[in-house]
Amino acid sequence: MTVRTDTHDAPDATSAGRVLVTGGAGFIGTNLAGRLAASGRPVVVLDTLSRAGVERNARWLRETYGDRIELVVGDVRQPAALERALDGVSEVYHLAAQVAVTTSLDDPLHDFDVNARGTLTLLEAIRRMRSFPTLLFTSTNKVYGALEDVPLARAGRRYRPVDETLCCHGVDEERPLAFHSPYGCSKGSADQYVLDYARTFGLPAAVLRMSCIYGPHQHGNEDQGWVAHFLKRALAGEPLVIYGDGCQVRDVLYIDDLVDAFLAARAAIGRIAGRAFNIGGGPDRAVSLLELIDRLEGLTRRTVACSMAPWRAADQRYYVSDCRRFARATGWTAQVSVDEGLTRLAGWLQPAGTPDAVPRRLAVS
Repeated sequence: MTVRTDTHDAPDATSAGRVLVTGGAGFIGTNLAGRLAASGRPVVVLDTLSRAGVERNARWLRETYGDRIELVVGDVRQPAALERALDGVSEVYHLAAQVAVTTSLDDPLHDFDVNARGTLTLLEAIRRMRSFPTLLFTSTNKVYGALEDVPLARAGRRYRPVDETLCCHGVDEERPLAFHSPYGCSKGSADQYVLDYARTFGLPAAVLRMSCIYGPHQHGNEDQGWVAHFLKRALAGEPLVIYGDGCQVRDVLYIDDLVDAFLAARAAIGRIAGRAFNIGGGPDRAVSLLELIDRLEGLTRRTVACSMAPWRAADQRYYVSDCRRFARATGWTAQVSVDEGLTRLAGWLQPAGTPDAVPRRLAVS
């Protein structure tokens, strides 16, 4: 794998047709870059390598795909690094971000700088290019706020919307934006800038507002990547802390399905440019925190000890994506069930042949 820093010379013209993945050594970026490289595409990975686990991801990309992966150690806030990374690129997947609500509460200025200014810096670098590459930006369901106005009822170990349409289909893109938390504000600002650059300057760009994504190469922790974090703790026999009452619901989407969505969006960019879409597992893959713990106990065949802590700021008690608009526009649908996805992730976290390896399939209905 070729490694460049932002002080090295720019690549020559032979790199035409490359793909740029910002934040490409992160969880989602690694899976996307790997899929693209596996198809024969040359991929530029721009990453600061500052988040825990990303160096392991970068090493895996190098060992697996060799020279099809080019790592640029740099930051989306650095125009010089962006100019080099963008040279000869025909597609951009912008994943680089500060990703945790909790971190944004601790340091809102850093959160804004990475998510909002970093995205605007990238947009301006693209606007200076002779030919615009396609751009897909990963936004977040947090742009819709805490959804405090949505009436909910307790149904067993989860919350359920009182409105039957919302219960059946989830939150659609007609939901008014209501940025909540510094993270919601910074990602929401970036979301709107991408859409406006598509309208104002004609960039072939679209926005995917993601729900909870999980899968291999996710080094989840208590602040971000909760599905992987829960599973790691369960496999290790360690207790979990639940913030709130555990009945809050999210739709979870396995990473392979998300990468399929990226590729479907890229193929349909002529039809979807300038639009935002909700992307997640939808109602069929919606689980509460307590329900997920039940599944993990079935998977690991261990009791998962939990303690409760106060609700976190801006936490949504219920969020499930309505993905029908994206499905109509691209033909994409999620394929991997929650049970299958958890089993695959467990297999990556604890491969067969290791002590206490997990069963091949999830032992719950």
